Amino acid sequence: MCIAVFLWQAHPLYPLLVLHNRDEYHNRPTAAVEWWGGSCEEMEVLGGRDGVAGGTWLACSRGGRVAFLTNVLELHPFRNARPRGELPVLFLQSSKSPKEFAEGLVKEAHHYNGFNLILSDIPSNTMVYISNRPKGEAVVFQDVSPGLHVLSNGKLNCGWPKSQKLRRGFKEQLLKYGDGEVHLKEIAKKLMTDTVKADKKKLPGICAVEWELALSSIFVEVDTPLGWCGTRSTIALTVGRNGEVCFDETYLEDGTWKEKTTNYQIKNLRQLNKLLC
Repeated sequence: MCIAVFLWQAHPLYPLLVLHNRDEYHNRPTAAVEWWGGSCEEMEVLGGRDGVAGGTWLACSRGGRVAFLTNVLELHPFRNARPRGELPVLFLQSSKSPKEFAEGLVKEAHHYNGFNLILSDIPSNTMVYISNRPKGEAVVFQDVSPGLHVLSNGKLNCGWPKSQKLRRGFKEQLLKYGDGEVHLKEIAKKLMTDTVKADKKKLPGICAVEWELALSSIFVEVDTPLGWCGTRSTIALTVGRNGEVCFDETYLEDGTWKEKTTNYQIKNLRQLNKLLC
C-alpha cells in the first residue's frame, strides 16, 4: 500500500527530503533503481520499475522533477483499471508542469483505482497533490504547502496511526540535525523498518480488521494466500539546494536485501538557487 513522509521547502539546505516505503507482493517482478526512458536527457528517469505493468512508485528526472504515489485503501477496487504506477512515469516524461499535468489527469482519474499522487518540479519550486478518492466526489488537486507532510493510504496528512507515527518520528529526527546536513539514510533505518502494529480501536474501518491490522505498521510484512506481501523497497531521496540529488534504495531481490545509491546533478537550474536564497 506504501507510505511516504516528506519535507518540502522547509530546510535551508534541502528543498525536498523524502522517505518512501513500497509495499507489494514479494513475488511480483520488479527492476531495481536505474536510469531509463526519456526523449531527451532532461526527461531521463531514475527509479525502480514494476515488471508487470511497467510503472513506478517513486522516481525523478535529470531535469529536477520528482513524482511518487501511494494506493488508497478501498474495499472493492476495479479489476480492469489502468495501472496507477504509470502516472509518475507519464508526468516525468512529459513537458507539462505539475499543475498542467494534474489538470489533464482530472479528466482521466476515473480509469484508475484509488491513488494519492505527488508531482514536483524543483527548478520551478512547485508541488501538487492529487487524489481520485473518495469515490463519487469531484477529483481536485492542490498545491502542497511548505512543511512536513505524510502520505499513506488515506488523504494527504490523514490521521491514521501509522501516518501520524511516521510524521512524529521524522520531525523528531530532523530536530536533531537542526539546520545542518541531514543523514536521511540513517533516519530511514530508524523509522521505515518499524513493524509495530496500531491499536485495533484506531484503525480506519474500511476493510476487515485483521487485514487493516496487518497493514497498520510502517514496515509491512504479511503472509497471504497469494504469497508474502509487504515492504520490499525503502527509498531515501535527498535534493540539495545546489541541485545535488541522492537516491538511496534498500530493496528486496530474490529473498535478499540489497542497497543501491545513485547521485546526480539536476540539469538547468536557472531558477533554483534564486528561489531558495
